[in-house]
Amino acid sequence: MSLPHANDSRRGNGRGGPNFVTIAHVGIMDLGSVSPGMAKAHYTNAGIKENGTFSINLPSADMVKETYYCGLVSGKHVDKAQLFHVFYGNLKTAPMITECPISTERRLIKVVDFPKHDVFIGEIVTTYAEDAVLTDGVVDYGKVRPLLFTMTDQSYWELGKRFAKTWSIGKEFEGEK
Repeated sequence: MSLPHANDSRRGNGRGGPNFVTIAHVGIMDLGSVSPGMAKAHYTNAGIKENGTFSINLPSADMVKETYYCGLVSGKHVDKAQLFHVFYGNLKTAPMITECPISTERRLIKVVDFPKHDVFIGEIVTTYAEDAVLTDGVVDYGKVRPLLFTMTDQSYWELGKRFAKTWSIGKEFEGEK
């Protein structure tokens, strides 16, 4: 689905308005849900619990400075929404970033309570993608150039090119046992 027309006004007040945080730990639970794990100290956690919704905005490599900054400062003290044009989709309470090539709004299904982290399991409600990153109506991650973080070398990376097709690459071994 294409991005809706964004509101040109930059919204948010840093305390109760839209907030964004950089997350390094995200898991795929099944085909319809994703689970970001966030330290309990994050300001964003309270908003997710209160609204029962959240978004995941996939930045491109061009957004590395804004992405890093969103992980560096707290929404308790800084209005990070001022960095972006914010829009809302069907859920009305999950702020999304127009500048991100892909944004998804999620309905909170469950919070898994770990000693130092909350894991938010969210059902995908709607996915929005810029037309520029679609090929034949499907997201082309080569065009997205998603920003990736690695803890081992504490660096940001761009996703490389596709080199193999899933569900078929290892089929030649099926008969061997």
